[in-house]
Amino acid sequence: MTALVRIRSERDRMSAIERRIADFVLENAHLLRDYSSQQLADALGISQSSVVKFCQKQGFRGYPDLKLSINEAVVRADSGTADALAHAHAGELPRPAAGLWQRKSEAEQATRLINPPEALDAAATAIGGARAVFIIGLGEDDIHARAFALRLSLLGILTVHNLDPAHMTASLSAAVPGDVLLVFSEHGMQPALCQLSRHFRAHQHGKVVTITRHNSNALRAHADIPLLVSAHDERPHVEPLLYHSALQHLLDRVYIRLCEADAGRRARLQDNLVRIQPLLES
Repeated sequence: MTALVRIRSERDRMSAIERRIADFVLENAHLLRDYSSQQLADALGISQSSVVKFCQKQGFRGYPDLKLSINEAVVRADSGTADALAHAHAGELPRPAAGLWQRKSEAEQATRLINPPEALDAAATAIGGARAVFIIGLGEDDIHARAFALRLSLLGILTVHNLDPAHMTASLSAAVPGDVLLVFSEHGMQPALCQLSRHFRAHQHGKVVTITRHNSNALRAHADIPLLVSAHDERPHVEPLLYHSALQHLLDRVYIRLCEADAGRRARLQDNLVRIQPLLES
């Protein structure tokens, strides 16, 4: 696990001063090799001892150890870009995916760290024990919502999938205590989804499971079980790829728990696949 992945995964559990240090390190990783611990402290307006304590709390002997580890991570990340440029200068076709596998692996690793097994077990238990699972995602989030709803249906779990908050509000009127509302929202800022979650908890007494980015957001505050995705890259065309990859890996971990917890679900999955196959071939 690289230093950047470790810091990013621990950020939400840090104190205010530690978060300031973490944010500076994450945003200026390429420049950190030129900073001494005192210069970093001066840039943030904190004491040098706070920087040293931060490094030790992250498992490093001190600031030089942290700086070396981050520099190695930056060099590895840049190597993919360097390879692509070398091929381009040589007149060869560029390799746009250079380094992408590594960045996806880091995003999945960070996502694993911020979602402990207890959280995944809680989500799988709530979904598996619900009479019905209501699933919603708006815009691009609906791609993952729809796919996961199909997976649950194949296991014999009753799902109510909708991409319209108004229609979902009507559907939720049939919910009973113990049902689950599963909300997909990358940024967690849609007021309609927050309202749905708040109403579901207050009136239907069900559990709300949210899947959002690993940041502070309004939707996450309404969740009984928040699942989080960590995926960061300065390139706007790469970051969504990392998010979708890490999100899919997170959903797969929940799905595996649902399958392995109940032999009956696995049997229903097999039966459903057998029934569906002729429809796909016709």
